[in-house]
Parts: sequence; structure tokens; C-alpha cells
Amino acid sequence: MNLTGPLLLVGCGKMGGALLEGWLSQGLSPANVWIVEPNAAALQGEIARGVHHAGDAAALPADLKPALLVFAVKPQMLAAALPAYRRFADAGAAALSIAAGWHIAGFEKVLGAKTPVVRAMPNTPAAVGRGMTVLCANDRADAKLRELCGELMAAVGETAWVDDEGLIDAVTAVSGGGPAYVFLLIECLAKAGVEAGLPEDLAMQCARVTVAGAGELVHIASEPAAKLRENVTSPGGTTLEALKILMADDGLQPLMTRAIAAATKRSKELG
Repeated sequence: MNLTGPLLLVGCGKMGGALLEGWLSQGLSPANVWIVEPNAAALQGEIARGVHHAGDAAALPADLKPALLVFAVKPQMLAAALPAYRRFADAGAAALSIAAGWHIAGFEKVLGAKTPVVRAMPNTPAAVGRGMTVLCANDRADAKLRELCGELMAAVGETAWVDDEGLIDAVTAVSGGGPAYVFLLIECLAKAGVEAGLPEDLAMQCARVTVAGAGELVHIASEPAAKLRENVTSPGGTTLEALKILMADDGLQPLMTRAIAAATKRSKELG
């Protein structure tokens, strides 16, 4: 990772912690990382590895000059926290944010209009290295910064870039909330199994393992999802009968389309 100075991670909860673990495993030196996190007890392992820690921005060294500020705090906490980092932006630091709902313009307003800003939308499978992150940047972010931020987010999964920040709302709806929809699918599949006569524990085991296995299949396969579906659908078989229901005009697709539209709309409202 081509860092020209220290990396300052603001917030080290579940997502921040997953990112940090990914960075360290990719070879980022702990000595080159500063963390601002009030809960020091949760960082004992990282501190023991050589990562620097401060309870808040005021406790950071006056001469610290980070090359990159990574904001991984809860969106509702960011407005109060952000102004304390203006001094680093004024000294040349760029910003990478994973805070949902915070537009690039919001960072420019607080950190300064000349600050290079990259906005990223990851999802919770980043915790197991299977995240999906979509990034966008302002016009002050040069190719080197984009490459660096892409590498940082790739440490916890796959990445993609968009030029239109407005697309992040749809990304939030699809991949940001996507894990919850898959978990709901498991719940519904298990409940349907119970209704069909299976014991509750067996129905849940079948649903969990099937969805996890199907996810791994689509992860490693070169074929599109539609082809994988066709591969397990025998003509005149049981799967086809179920798909006739799920793929009907009032089936899963229109339901999912409405759900994603509602989530996209709410993301725009929150932003």
C-alpha cells in the first residue's frame, strides 16, 4: 500500500476493526496506524501489535501528520466528530469515509473544499473477508489516492467504482442491505420447511447450509447466476414447480424491486 504517511482510523467498531485486521494482514505496518477509539479495552490486541491509540482527537500528538483519514464511526456521530480533524486536512491529509448517508459535499464543507475525499459503501460480510464495497471520489482525488483507497477496501472483499455519487443510494439498498435480505430468505425457507412437515431445527439447518453453500457456489463459479439456477432445475421436476411460483408475475422479482426502491428512497432521504 502506497501510503506517504500515517493512516488515521477514526472509529474501530465492527467495520473499522474488520478493515484494520485486513490491512494488517496485507502488510500495513502497525507502527504506521493511529486509531481514535474511546473503547481502549477492545483494542488491546491491536495495541499490543504496535498500533497507536488515542481516546479522542484531542489526545492525538500535535505533530501528527496523517496522509489519510479513514472515518469508520456511526453516521449519526460524524457531525460532532468531524470538525476536530480539519487541522489534518488543512495539512494535506485526504479522507476516506465508510459512513452511510454522508455525501462527499458534507466532508468538503467541514474539512475544506480542497480536501481529496473518497466515499465508500461496504457491507457486513467484510467481517469475513467477503465484503462488497463501491467507491466514488471528488475531483481532488488523484489516481494514486483512488488506487490506495481501492487497495484498502479490497483487503476485506471485492470493490467497484462509480463516477456518479447518486448511485451510492442504490448500492446501499442492494449490497449494503443485501445481507439482511439473504438472512430473511433463510428464515422464510426454514419456516416453509416447517410448514411442509420438517422439524424446526432440521428446517433451519437445511436452510442455513443450503444458502451458505449456494453462496459459495456462485462465488467460485464462472457462470452467471441464471445458468446456475438452470443447472439445478430439472424439466418437470420439483424445483421447477417452486420456481413457477417464485418467478411468476407477482413473485420474487417484483417484490424485490419494490424493496430495493424503498431502500434507495430512504437512503436518499437520510443523505
